Amino acid sequence: MATQAGMSTGPGEMMGNAGPGMLAGLRVIEIADERAEYAGLLLAGLGAEVIKIEPPEGNATRRIGPFLDDEPGLERSLFFWNYNRNKKSVVLDLRDKAGQEQMLRLLGGADILLDASCGALNEALGLDHAALNARFPALVTARMTPFGDDGPWKDFKGSDLIHLALGGPMMNCGYDPDPNLEYDTPPIAPQIWHAYHIAGEQMATGIIAALIHRERSGEGQDVSVAIHEAVSKNPEQDLMYWVMRRVPLWRLTCRHASEGPNHSPSICHTKDGRWFITHGMGARDLKNLVPLLSKYNAQADLQPPAPEVDLRARQVPGTAGSDEARSHMLDVVQRFVRAWTYKDMPWREAQDAGLLWAPLRKPHENALDEHWLTRKTFAQIEHPELGRSFLYPTSKWLSSKTSWQVGRRAPLLGEDTEAVLGERARRPSVPASPRKVENPRLSALHNKPFPLQGIRIFDFAWFLASAGGTRFLAAMGAESYKVEWKDNPDTRLAGMAPVGGRAARDAATGPLPGVKDPDMGGNFLNKNSGKRGISLNIRHPKGLEIAKDMIRICDVVAEGFSPGVLQRLGLGYDVMKSIRPDIIYIQQSGMGAHGTYGRMRTVGPVAAAFGGQAEMSGLPEPAMPVSWGYSYLDWMGAYGYALALLGAIYHRERTGEGQWIDASQCESGIFLTGATILDWAANGRVFRRYGNRSPYKTAAPHSAYRCAGKDRWITIACFTDAEWQALARVAERGDWLDDRRFATLENRLQHQDALDAAVETWTRTEDRYNCMMKLQKAGVPAGVCQNAEDRVDYDPQLRHLKWLTEVTGTKIGTWPVYEIPMKMTKTPAYIGGPINRGAPCYGEDNMYVLTELRHLKARLAPQ
Repeated sequence: MATQAGMSTGPGEMMGNAGPGMLAGLRVIEIADERAEYAGLLLAGLGAEVIKIEPPEGNATRRIGPFLDDEPGLERSLFFWNYNRNKKSVVLDLRDKAGQEQMLRLLGGADILLDASCGALNEALGLDHAALNARFPALVTARMTPFGDDGPWKDFKGSDLIHLALGGPMMNCGYDPDPNLEYDTPPIAPQIWHAYHIAGEQMATGIIAALIHRERSGEGQDVSVAIHEAVSKNPEQDLMYWVMRRVPLWRLTCRHASEGPNHSPSICHTKDGRWFITHGMGARDLKNLVPLLSKYNAQADLQPPAPEVDLRARQVPGTAGSDEARSHMLDVVQRFVRAWTYKDMPWREAQDAGLLWAPLRKPHENALDEHWLTRKTFAQIEHPELGRSFLYPTSKWLSSKTSWQVGRRAPLLGEDTEAVLGERARRPSVPASPRKVENPRLSALHNKPFPLQGIRIFDFAWFLASAGGTRFLAAMGAESYKVEWKDNPDTRLAGMAPVGGRAARDAATGPLPGVKDPDMGGNFLNKNSGKRGISLNIRHPKGLEIAKDMIRICDVVAEGFSPGVLQRLGLGYDVMKSIRPDIIYIQQSGMGAHGTYGRMRTVGPVAAAFGGQAEMSGLPEPAMPVSWGYSYLDWMGAYGYALALLGAIYHRERTGEGQWIDASQCESGIFLTGATILDWAANGRVFRRYGNRSPYKTAAPHSAYRCAGKDRWITIACFTDAEWQALARVAERGDWLDDRRFATLENRLQHQDALDAAVETWTRTEDRYNCMMKLQKAGVPAGVCQNAEDRVDYDPQLRHLKWLTEVTGTKIGTWPVYEIPMKMTKTPAYIGGPINRGAPCYGEDNMYVLTELRHLKARLAPQ
């Protein structure tokens, strides 16, 4: 097995690890459909025992395709297999008293209740949320709802498509406008089930934070996530561009939504019709590009940048302006890529030259890659009743003391009922004498304690994929010391504050110019609020000495550099452990530190290309793929980063052990493709894009439809004949109901082109919000495709959920940023963190940190 040059441990310490899960010994009772099964899968992978409660007829997700050999059946759903691996199935009929009593008995011995029943469980048990928590005071109740417990949209019907529309991803994702800058294609819903992936990741982080509090206090609490709120906080740049400068973004083909439209995609097709991403094309890229192309006599008229050009500048993806010079570079690269077949295109050579190039892989191609097999990203799982095994993605990171638990295949219906119900009474895994936190720090917003009291992070995380992870921990009360150095600062120049500040923005009726001050970046504020900032050059001996002193007083060292950077600077894991044996060290790179890809360069769009997300979104071939329109895998990497850290902290609370975690941004994307990988492994079917349709949970109509106005769209999803008939009544189109092509769901699926055309003849004259309200009132799942302006200025449900919180940065002033979406009753998070502040200016807290460090060193010194 290959490892990175200069790493501080061989593959045996991590790769051969078959340790326990981070949540070993915990029991989860799950009542979930597609909305929360992914959260349960994460908890099971982290080592918890997950008991899935099913009705006698089986969970509804057993009826979602694809199916083994395309034959539907309760035990043949590949969707169910994927999201319910490593769980147990217990059949209870909660409609009768015996089932209710058995459920209460199970809850009495459980640690976590994962509940997506939207109140149905409470009704069956005759206990509201507060009464349930009072009856089981050590239980962490984790509830996922479509739109929240209350508010003007609380009774709206949701679906993956509806949430991706209302939450903003769709208006970031789609094809370039036409030459007149009009959109002739709809926004695209990234495929598949991502609304529930987004909400599930954040639900799992909230659960573990609640468990850490319980380990210290003995008390459980209620954790709730509204899918709409979680998804609305997933788009990357559109929020702060609108909040800061009133600038809307344009969705563009397979690249970041941007302030200015252009027609120069960053993907190129080969002569055999496959695609590569050639991300970047700034001055630094030009310097590396010309020699590569010259080797093949393909440089055309491109010349290296002038000597005076600054090659150090780092752009946040999607923030670089577009001009003819950049477009011409892309055109030359397009010619070069078209000269190759997919198999022979020298993208690895381009990577070695410093270019952000990568193939747009189909999901199954990662299952054949030696790198991921080396990292044990996939596992073969036996299905003994079929006499076969199937390949699943089963791991999101590597770690030195714990490991992802592969477990058995998904349970047969009721397979574990007798064994589980026949057990002796179990007690929750709560310490007999919880370790109380003395003088807990209270949140300035909620006046309640944080769950991560006393945790300190030496924080080298940057960009979104890693800095976004420590963002969650700071909001949960960890003291984060964000490290930068003037020659290597974080990406601060994006979503800039306006000239004239908040007063100018409040008075604005159109876009405003932004400042150039790196201490006044809106995106940086959104990613780094609640953290302290220090400037530290660890290449200098004194800086290295300070860093070692910081490790001595910190619980976590977090970074997001290329593999081996800290090791070469004298801060490898072996050094950290010698200073503090229980240190938790997490690193996240594009491909991971262990494996065969070395220092392959990635940013979010490149990781999405390699992980399969780029190829999986868009209209059916021969249309181009469109990817996400923002760095989706930066956010998914950040969620996973936070999950890994919280799991490691919980493990250390119980065992005293620290560990080294090797996370991969691309791996966080591969983990999401399980059902697609299974379809390939079981049925030999390679994934093909399907636009906005729903091939697995059948629905028709199911798409985005144009409404009155410029670039205005609504999504509609009819999963039943009753929903279709209600749509026809709202539209006052009785002729639809008389049309034999649309008589049944099966008929409508066979005539979707005609169906979509008919529906859009109605919607295109409708106001989008009026249309949504009429349809939802009639029981039809429908949602406006909302952009940042809509979410910030018009969405009453997000306002009710208090999805944004105002924080004050020393120089940038007071602005709203994304609040953490998990609502925790005992230890609520606050994005201003324990310091009640926005993101730090460069080196702002040097004096505080060094003074505090001196005091702590004196306190820790041997007497």
